[in-house]
Amino acid sequence: MKNGKRLKESYKSFEKDNFYSIEEAVKLLKSNSKAKFDETVDISMNLGIDPRQSDQMVRGMVSLPAGTGKDVKVAVFAKNDKSKEAKDAGAEFVGENDLAEKIESGEIIFDRVISTPDMMGTVGKLGKVLGPRGLMPNPKLGTVTMDVAKAVKAAKSGEVQFRVEKSGIIHAGIGKSSFDEKSITENIKAFIKAVSIAKPSGSKGVYMKKITISSTMGPGIKIDTVGAVT
Repeated sequence: MKNGKRLKESYKSFEKDNFYSIEEAVKLLKSNSKAKFDETVDISMNLGIDPRQSDQMVRGMVSLPAGTGKDVKVAVFAKNDKSKEAKDAGAEFVGENDLAEKIESGEIIFDRVISTPDMMGTVGKLGKVLGPRGLMPNPKLGTVTMDVAKAVKAAKSGEVQFRVEKSGIIHAGIGKSSFDEKSITENIKAFIKAVSIAKPSGSKGVYMKKITISSTMGPGIKIDTVGAVT
């Protein structure tokens, strides 16, 4: 009931059907982030595509200028020297078949999976577990690589993966409400630009139909898509 009342009060502070510039939307988001914890800043984008078509899939990765504010835990499949590189770079979980067994048993307490190419035979068997969670390593996203140190550091410094859902929506956490307005704004612009660049060849008509930002407990604020895409 308290959350419902707080949300109703938040909607009184602006016109919920209006579209705002990114800068205006961030000001509103900050002023309405009143929870007792550091809320996550979320972005939701409705795309004019049909993900069921092979030529209309949208996925990619973007390094957010201000980071995510989240402690990203990384698992790495590697052996020998590459295993040591991953550990030295800060990966919390590093292994081979032993790591695979933990994942198969349901022990998934990480946010990103990275693998060297020679370990993909082992990782491939985990597709049914990692795939639905969006954790399957992919060479196009830089998570299947021999440079595991670089991949681990990128994951921990604010790199965000995105993938369109069946409904044509992309959503992601792109920061914290404690970030200053400039940092949140820069992160939003970087994310929108990355999704814009990832526009598939099969996309026809309006690509970005709707963009909304919100904090965990705050109201959704619509962003003017015309001004957002530069």
